[in-house]
Amino acid sequence: MLTWGDPHATPLVLLHGWMDVGASFQFLVDALARDWYAIAPDLRGFGDSAWQPNGYWYYDYLADLESLLDRFVPEGPVRLVGHSLGGNVVMHYAGVRPARVDRVVSLEGFGIPAEVADDAPRKIAKWLDAITKPPRFKPYDDIAAVSDRLQQKNARLPRDMAEFLAHRWARTLPDGRAELNSDPRHKMPFPHVYRLEESIAIWRSVEAPVLWVAATDSEIPLWIERNAGGDVGSDGLAGVRRRLAHVRNGRLVTISDAGHMLHHDQPAAVAGAIEPFLAA
Repeated sequence: MLTWGDPHATPLVLLHGWMDVGASFQFLVDALARDWYAIAPDLRGFGDSAWQPNGYWYYDYLADLESLLDRFVPEGPVRLVGHSLGGNVVMHYAGVRPARVDRVVSLEGFGIPAEVADDAPRKIAKWLDAITKPPRFKPYDDIAAVSDRLQQKNARLPRDMAEFLAHRWARTLPDGRAELNSDPRHKMPFPHVYRLEESIAIWRSVEAPVLWVAATDSEIPLWIERNAGGDVGSDGLAGVRRRLAHVRNGRLVTISDAGHMLHHDQPAAVAGAIEPFLAA
């Protein structure tokens, strides 16, 4: 877990996304203008956190968040920021524990495409197959190769930022190769279907002001809408807006010239969008 700032300053809890680490928020924290006590854990099975022998279940992340708040922010409501998976976690937590959340920001975390009960047999079979043949990560030639891969996946990522992330996403093996710092079982498919109506019920219970932040060049909103079979709209955010309509005190902002990793692509713009909201 990483922390930045004075422990006596206003706490700000940051939750990273899938296959990421808490250090991923370094660039965003650097861009914040106000004094915060920023707290960014490595979610279970990622980065320096312990691997779980019984696998990973989504609601464990909510339990872990509550334990973290009990330790670091035991009194008063807290401000939460999450990216992708972390954004979905903070939104669910805000709906389940509304009294503990003052404000919540979700960066590119808008749920996933809705699934139906008929998907259950296929999903369970896929999960059983993965138990028989668990996923593995292929090692990289070295840390530099990890940096290369990060830049291949995100053309906007400068080399110095890629190298910073590579040293935190991966570790060097005795033979000089590099291996990701995450448990490969995170790639295991879930055997249950995602029921959008359950997320909507939780979002409707959120009492805190909510800010959803979308990147103009992200594939996530299109992924959500195309799987729903609807019109993506002129800006591709029609599906996101329909979901946000279930949040009583929510609004949407966009970050230009950024993809899904918007806090890497445009950290200053993201900080400028969320900090006035968080400080209000």
